[in-house]
Formats: sequence, C-alpha cells, structure tokens
Amino acid sequence: MNKFVIVFSTVLTLSIFAITAQEEEASEKAGTPAPKSASFVTPDQLHWGPAPAGLPAGAQMVVLDGNPERKGSFTVRLRMPDGYKIPPHTHPTIERVTVISGTAHLGMGPKFDQAAGQVLSAGGFAVLPSGMQHFAWATGETIVQIHSHGPFKITYVNPTDDPRNAKQ
Repeated sequence: MNKFVIVFSTVLTLSIFAITAQEEEASEKAGTPAPKSASFVTPDQLHWGPAPAGLPAGAQMVVLDGNPERKGSFTVRLRMPDGYKIPPHTHPTIERVTVISGTAHLGMGPKFDQAAGQVLSAGGFAVLPSGMQHFAWATGETIVQIHSHGPFKITYVNPTDDPRNAKQ
C-alpha cells in the first residue's frame, strides 16, 4: 500500500510540473511571458489614466496585467462616468467583462438599443465572443474589469461612431 501511495504521489507531482511547464511555454509563445512571482495590486495602487483613443472620451483605464497593445493576455479596468456610452462595435478576440462596481448595460447587435440591453450589477460577468457586435453604457459611475488577448482592437459598426475619426 505504501509503495502505491509513493508511486501515485510521484506521478502526480511530475504531472503538475509538466502541466506548469507547458502552460509557461504556451504563454511565452503567445507573447506574454509567464510571471516568475506572484503579483498583487491594491485599489490605492491603481494609477488611472485616460482610456485609449478608440473609446469615447470621458472614461479612465488602468492596466492590471499584461499589455493591451501587444500580443498576449491582458487585464484592464475601465471606469465609466454615469451615462457613458460605447456605440456598437466588435473585437477580433474574446472579451470577458466583470462588473466591479456600479451598473453596466450590455447589448448585442449593430444598433444601440437600450431596450435590448442586459443589466449587470457588481459581480456580474459577461463573455463576448470575438467578432460579436455589441454596445455598452453605464448607470452611475461604473468600473468593469476586462480580460482579453492583445493587441486590443475595437472596430465600430458605424465608422462615424469611432472617436478616432472625429474631425479635429
């Protein structure tokens, strides 16, 4: 019996090491090196700045992990003021959204239709497949956490909605 436990424990330990090595190798091939140590961030350590030019003015963003501009996984938080709207758009990669605070509304389709939106309060979660047309808005100041793969790209269904196309 003891030999069985020793053999089982050894096989289990080696399997865990092999899986960890495969995950690190896959992560490095994807362009995001696996962290060598744990990383912790407290709310007072967040350095909010303006959201990227591809989003409507007024929101703020902070990068928690990775780099949205490079290949690989990343995690950001987006702080939206009350009434903030993001017109219908798509992303080339899957988008995972968690509501941290406030109320986020998400709708699917090529037209901004608040009646068709889903309400997500703090703790709510959504997975938006790559290429899915969707839109969003906030009720009250709202913070969402977004986990995806870079490089981050946003393509508006209607090019006139793209803030990067606004006349200067």
